[in-house]
Amino acid sequence: MTGSCHLVDTGGKKVLFDCGLFQGGKEEEALNAAAFPFDPTAVDALVVSHAHLDHIGRIPLLVKQGFHGAVYAHRATLELAEIVLRDSAHIQETEAVWLSRKRQRLGLSPAQPLYTQADAQAVLAYFQGADYGQRVELGEDLSFTFHDAGHILGSATVQLAAGGKTVVYSGDLGQTGHPIIRDPERVTGADWLLLESTYGDRLHPVREDVREELAAAVDLVVKRGGKLLIPAFAVERTQEILYELSLLLSTKRIPKIPVYVDSPMAIAATQVFVRHRETYDAEFRSFLDAGNDPFAFPGLTFTATAEESMALNNVKGPAIILSASGMCDAGRIKHHLKHNLWRPETVVLFVGYQARGTLGRSLLEGAKSVKVLGERIAVKARIEQANGFSSHADQRGLLEWAKGFRRSVRRVFLVHGEEKATENLRELLEKEGVAASVARFGAAVDLTV
Repeated sequence: MTGSCHLVDTGGKKVLFDCGLFQGGKEEEALNAAAFPFDPTAVDALVVSHAHLDHIGRIPLLVKQGFHGAVYAHRATLELAEIVLRDSAHIQETEAVWLSRKRQRLGLSPAQPLYTQADAQAVLAYFQGADYGQRVELGEDLSFTFHDAGHILGSATVQLAAGGKTVVYSGDLGQTGHPIIRDPERVTGADWLLLESTYGDRLHPVREDVREELAAAVDLVVKRGGKLLIPAFAVERTQEILYELSLLLSTKRIPKIPVYVDSPMAIAATQVFVRHRETYDAEFRSFLDAGNDPFAFPGLTFTATAEESMALNNVKGPAIILSASGMCDAGRIKHHLKHNLWRPETVVLFVGYQARGTLGRSLLEGAKSVKVLGERIAVKARIEQANGFSSHADQRGLLEWAKGFRRSVRRVFLVHGEEKATENLRELLEKEGVAASVARFGAAVDLTV
């Protein structure tokens, strides 16, 4: 589900699609320190679909281990990637310090971070930006083109042309009608397709219903007099929730209560959104043209410093706190959960996918107590979920997009999904007459036979 990384060997060049971090439980995260199943020094180029950590989080390791090719991505993705990688490196260093203290008490050697902020900084020298629709030459008879994937700001589907054949990597596809950014762009030509399958086994609710779920959560926390904690990914999800809250406020569907964005990365990412108006859809442009500003409405506060974050523990009465990370496996949200999960007046609203092994998944599955920052905390808070905020296409969206090619794709390889989702989507594609296989971790496929 996480750790996206696909190597295409054309016989003359090696091109990598994404190089992401594994997220989840200890078993998944242990994969991050494992050796790459290929020689990083032999990779000629890395093409990045978007800036989520599970697609870019191991790039510093790739460079540390000898990769010296260009890292291509949409220009907005490169800006976001710099923010995400710096934050990830900070988390790696912080957790290594904490773990080293624990190991020292056991007489063990210090823990080493997966990579450092200096390692993250070194990656920036390899960044090269590209625009949607721009053909980028990688060598003789080898090129790629980005198409808007509609997932997050700067997200792209990659169309790689090599020796007269075409491999398309969907990246993560977004929902049609998703706010702020445009819908996924149709790609019409492919011999082989690598298709994400995150929601291959389910459909999303309609947008109006999801907006009402958010409003209902606000109503609930106002009634209880507590805090509404929204674990939200710093990139895209936070900005989307701010837009939805500003819509609800402008229509007076919810009362005015304090809203705090407590994530330095989300604050920095919001500024990238402000700078890239060219990626906005018509609905969002109209909202802005009407004089609305979802990133600066009355009652909204961005808490950048640690001191401002800690001060939120003393906030009384109803309030909304958006904080990263979205799966509760790192970041300031863990502190807010530690201080509020045991309070019955608290409401926790999940607005994104929760991978197996994460704290967020445990809470959604009804855990009565969880370990947060080394302390066992009773779960007395109300746990809610609003699935429709997902920035991934659902089953219907994936099928419609996959069937949009002008000529038949030789085979679809399903990636980036848990087993139930990928198998379900494979069966549906096969019923539509599309040859499909579920890609297996570490597998190699010969496309010449």
